[in-house]
Amino acid sequence: MQTRKLGSDGLEVSAIGLGCMGLSSGYGPATGTEDAVRLIRTAVEHGVTFFDTAEAYGPFKNEELVGEALAPFRDQVVIATKFGHVFGRELRDLGVNSRPEHISEVADASLRRLKTDRIDLFYQHRVDPAVPIEDVAGAVKELIRQGKVRHFGLSEAGVQTIRRAHAVQNVTALQSEYSLWWREPEDAILPTLEELGIGFVPFSPLGKGFLTGTIDANTTFRGNDMRNMVPRFTPGARLANRGLVDVLKGIAVRKQATPAQTALGWLLAQKPWIVPIPGTTKLHRLEENVGAMDVALTPDDLREIDDALSNISVQGERYPAFLQAMVDR
Repeated sequence: MQTRKLGSDGLEVSAIGLGCMGLSSGYGPATGTEDAVRLIRTAVEHGVTFFDTAEAYGPFKNEELVGEALAPFRDQVVIATKFGHVFGRELRDLGVNSRPEHISEVADASLRRLKTDRIDLFYQHRVDPAVPIEDVAGAVKELIRQGKVRHFGLSEAGVQTIRRAHAVQNVTALQSEYSLWWREPEDAILPTLEELGIGFVPFSPLGKGFLTGTIDANTTFRGNDMRNMVPRFTPGARLANRGLVDVLKGIAVRKQATPAQTALGWLLAQKPWIVPIPGTTKLHRLEENVGAMDVALTPDDLREIDDALSNISVQGERYPAFLQAMVDR
């Protein structure tokens, strides 16, 4: 496994990480603990050193799972988790809270659940409009001073928020959605990160599974799968967006790779400081994703993808309205 560095502080991680959310929530019933631990530890065996979780996943259960799975390898891996949410009974009750005292409380609770003495990368999960970002950055700076946190991150933050936070405490990484079917970060986010020396961690790098080529207009999702409420996953949108997958399949055949590997290879080719974190609950998908490291896309391949996709307009919003309201632009 190749490695990459996130941020000017030199946080070194595997070039492909593992997003752990789906093991506990988001895409149907939670994976059994034994199977989930086996998958995470298999990722370590394959050279993955970067693992992403959050208090919100479960809530709380995912951090406990990641802590258990990685305890034997703690000094070999980088664990990222997140603060800033408050929870209700339903997903629609999700709120934000980044008051400094709350950040400190979340850090202590996350450390206990993760069975560790430090959080390697601590992201603000979503920007809290009620709390100045300078206060948030200052709170994490204090946690870094105390040794509880090593690096500060933001998630789904806009350019001005990134700049203001970075002026108080170096932002090591931004985690936001980025993939072949969501390229909005290219407009302003990526140039800002490059200017400031901040790494980028794309979540949903496979479009919540769509770019694997295994989802079509007839696919059904289980009742508690979040894709049931995402406009981009309505049957009509899925049908309209198949052209994107067809392009990927054509290039994948030529590269003797899968569509998923080609999509991840495209992300890796964009910038040397981009580290995607595909998630999965299946061992064979984990191995497939790690195999994306071997997909070498040439400049001609990248131009072909860009030219083909310039004629495709992806249909459907990526979030339902109540979640879109939490995205800071």
